[in-house]
Amino acid sequence: MQEEKNNRIVVTVLGEDKVGIVANITTVLAEHKANIIDISQSLLQDLFSMIMLVDISEIDISFEELQNELQDAGQELDLKVMTQHEDVFRYMHRV
Repeated sequence: MQEEKNNRIVVTVLGEDKVGIVANITTVLAEHKANIIDISQSLLQDLFSMIMLVDISEIDISFEELQNELQDAGQELDLKVMTQHEDVFRYMHRV
């Protein structure tokens, strides 16, 4: 079970709502064989937020390279993209 959690990341995307956000970010994941397990998005006035749980056990690049590519894809649309391993995310957001 712990190994499975090490292969999962949480991707958080924040920014002004605009066309192409989901396509831009998910294209990077698909290109590197990452699998979206769960996705949630919301819109508060013009603020877009999206959180994805992603399986990276089959990716063809390192986690750090994937992080960089996702950040670059986000910058194209003036978005903030954060990526963390699931266990780190859960630890930081526990109550």
